Amino acid sequence: MTEPRPVLVLNGPNLGRLGSREPDIYGATSYKGLVESCRSLGAELGFDVEVRETNDEGEMIRWLHEAADRSIPVVINPGAFTHYSYGMRDAAAQRTAPMIEVHISNPYAREEFRHTSVVAAVATGTVAGFGIGSYRLALRALAEEVTG
Repeated sequence: MTEPRPVLVLNGPNLGRLGSREPDIYGATSYKGLVESCRSLGAELGFDVEVRETNDEGEMIRWLHEAADRSIPVVINPGAFTHYSYGMRDAAAQRTAPMIEVHISNPYAREEFRHTSVVAAVATGTVAGFGIGSYRLALRALAEEVTG
């Protein structure tokens, strides 16, 4: 039996508040529910999923460096960092394994400032607008990328 492949699911600002943060936009699933969903599906796909959340841009950059240094695939919801963090974008550009950008809502159906992602150009792909299901779709896409 092969060991599960490590995968990081990285979440940016305010995502730890899922379930109570604007449920009409982000849904009723709690952050704990998101973590459980990602770990469960990840195990089915042969991944050892570690889910992390931070409100600190520097910490997100360090996690992306860790993923690059260890060739760990990443699912990333940068949250607000999506729209302005060039430091995070540059860290993501150093990836050595697939990276799927994910968003719970559809940024293009929201405020104009959300229409720009500095991460999209360096990601393998982007999944957005399917609620928490965006993470499940991203994990499935990641499985396709790593097993090819």
